[in-house]
Amino acid sequence: MSSLFENIGGEKAVDAAVDIFYRKVLADDRISHFFDDVDMEDQIAKQKSFLTMAFGGPVNYSGLNMKEGHKHLVARGLNDSHVDAVIELLGGTLKELNVPAELISQVAGIAESVRGQVLGRQG
Repeated sequence: MSSLFENIGGEKAVDAAVDIFYRKVLADDRISHFFDDVDMEDQIAKQKSFLTMAFGGPVNYSGLNMKEGHKHLVARGLNDSHVDAVIELLGGTLKELNVPAELISQVAGIAESVRGQVLGRQG
């Protein structure tokens, strides 16, 4: 059985998705302000590693866990509406890349599974 990582097209697809996703994020008034002081080159590299791992690909992610990695954003007001926007933009990105709907649903499920950790409600 192949992984979600393989099914969406592997490293090349994840790289393309993350690049497009962050263009959308930075253009979105609902969430762009959370990235005002972020080194986007570093952020994009971390996100590619994280999504590769989350989708069942090679594990090269060495960043913080979801709760610790987003703690400073929660202190700045990160809430469910912002997570909804991220999931919406990620889904739109994958749709734009012609990823099949069932795989986009799997990606959304992964994102939903870490919502509580991102927002500091779970450990």
